[in-house]
Amino acid sequence: MTTYRIAVIGGTGPQGKGLGYRFARGGHTVVLGSRAAEKAEATAAEVTERLAGVEGAGTVTGATNADACGQADLVLLAVPYDGHDELVASLPLAGKVVISCVNPLAFDKRGAHGLVIDGGEGSAAESAQRLQPEATVVGAFHHVSAVTLWGEADFLDGEDILVVGDKAEAKEQVMELAASVTGRPGIDSGKLRLARQLEPLTAVLISINRKYKTHSGIRIHGV
Repeated sequence: MTTYRIAVIGGTGPQGKGLGYRFARGGHTVVLGSRAAEKAEATAAEVTERLAGVEGAGTVTGATNADACGQADLVLLAVPYDGHDELVASLPLAGKVVISCVNPLAFDKRGAHGLVIDGGEGSAAESAQRLQPEATVVGAFHHVSAVTLWGEADFLDGEDILVVGDKAEAKEQVMELAASVTGRPGIDSGKLRLARQLEPLTAVLISINRKYKTHSGIRIHGV
């Protein structure tokens, strides 16, 4: 398996920290990014402690968001949708493969629901591509729970990572990276525009989790 240097933007949040941990378990070098380097370094130390005794684990360090991107082969966006466009536009992402796991969600008295982006003709991943036309954006890792990512299992082998994008080579890289999380490659799920369906689907999983007091995921059969 190819090993990568991966910047996790939003690496101090639960999703970013959990994915960074899983990538490092798989032997990748991880740089957790944050607006404040000190906060990223503290989270990196926590992840490094968790990796103690994991054979073949990669290193985890912390840096500012911009510095993390500069050091990376792949950049993961694990940030809230609020403020997403401003942050993405500010990052040095030209020439990078950028993975978006951003889920534009809102919550009201009836629970979680997906936000409508660009009148239903857009998504967070597509917004990132529009803002960074010299990067290659791939959508993936939308549906893995932060709790299970930080859990004890070697792999989340009951789940699949659905990967969408417009460039085959970039998708192949991200599908290979998914094996660090689930123990098997991700599933090619079509073009980047299908992020419009994947991102709000997370609201359905949140509803299931609340009903059944669990941390649900997605598994594809027949592939």
